[in-house]
Amino acid sequence: MAKQRTLTLRWEQRQQLEAARDHDRRPYVRERCAALLKIADGQTAHAVARHGLLKGRDPDTVYAYAWLDHYQAAGLAGLVGQVHGGSQRSRLRSGRAAHTRASG
Repeated sequence: MAKQRTLTLRWEQRQQLEAARDHDRRPYVRERCAALLKIADGQTAHAVARHGLLKGRDPDTVYAYAWLDHYQAAGLAGLVGQVHGGSQRSRLRSGRAAHTRASG
């Protein structure tokens, strides 16, 4: 059976995550901070992923491969540096810009 992942935060880390959750301009950063705070408060990462966010997520996104690992490795910068969509975002933007130029 897999070991349940937990997160223990120092006071400063909690304050930083709460501030980012409440005030960051990027929705994905607010969502990730909220998820990590719930895990630190004792909820399982699986429960947070499935039912604790506005949109249900794959549990692996929250703990096994992404948010929890990135935060534990690099702090808040680890959450901010991993944008949704990866390299596809740049292709979509360039394609949209090319379409706009062609029709304009």
